Amino acid sequence: MYIILLTIVIILFIAMLFLNIYFRVKVFKAYKKLVQNNVDFGSVHFFNAKRMESEILPKYPQHKDDILTFVSYIRYSIKMATVLVFLITLFGAVLMWYR
Repeated sequence: MYIILLTIVIILFIAMLFLNIYFRVKVFKAYKKLVQNNVDFGSVHFFNAKRMESEILPKYPQHKDDILTFVSYIRYSIKMATVLVFLITLFGAVLMWYR
């Protein structure tokens, strides 16, 4: 049982590293497009869709797809990282308790 739990924790940790690298590449590609076109918005707009629609998208209508793609990558990577950190912590706690 100890080896199975340890293997699960190691696999989840490797998955988190892979996820981090994968989304970092995708996010930086989208971010590069936005920087080249001087699209500017704050971190407040990532989590507040109404504010994004009312303040940023009307200001940069030609870059709407790039902005929404970038924000969706950021949101998804945060969600996946949260789930993986929770699972690693959970299995790590079980591993400590089991030992």
